[in-house]
Amino acid sequence: MTGTAATEVGQELPTRITTNIRDDDIRLVALILRDSNPIHFDLDAVARAGLGDRAVNQGGATMAYIMNHLIEWAGARSAVRRITCSFRGNVVAGDDVAVGGTVTSVEPTEGGVLAGCDVWADVVGGRRAIAGTATVFLPAAGNGTGAESPTT
Repeated sequence: MTGTAATEVGQELPTRITTNIRDDDIRLVALILRDSNPIHFDLDAVARAGLGDRAVNQGGATMAYIMNHLIEWAGARSAVRRITCSFRGNVVAGDDVAVGGTVTSVEPTEGGVLAGCDVWADVVGGRRAIAGTATVFLPAAGNGTGAESPTT
């Protein structure tokens, strides 16, 4: 992001695609999070739950794809001030996931603007997995990154 001059209501964030969600990564995240839900690592449990035949990605991991996209767009981790998400569908091993958003509000604040955004994560060619909103600080041109911004 090069400043707020180009930020306006209706602006589309570029779409970012994460390809081929890997079964091994889903299992690893389950281990790291101590997530004992077997739909993340036991394909028999996935089938018994009526969820198909592939491991189900953790909702938080799918939300992280949105977070990473917002951080990349804004230029700093601290720029993401708020995010709320509704988990609407599953992402499973082998899926490609597209994330993006639309600027819905621009509020001037000290050093830049707070951009309100509708955000989403979709399985490419399929269903919406997550819909949500986010507030992101975007610094004024020449004002550095969100790291130096006030916490509003």
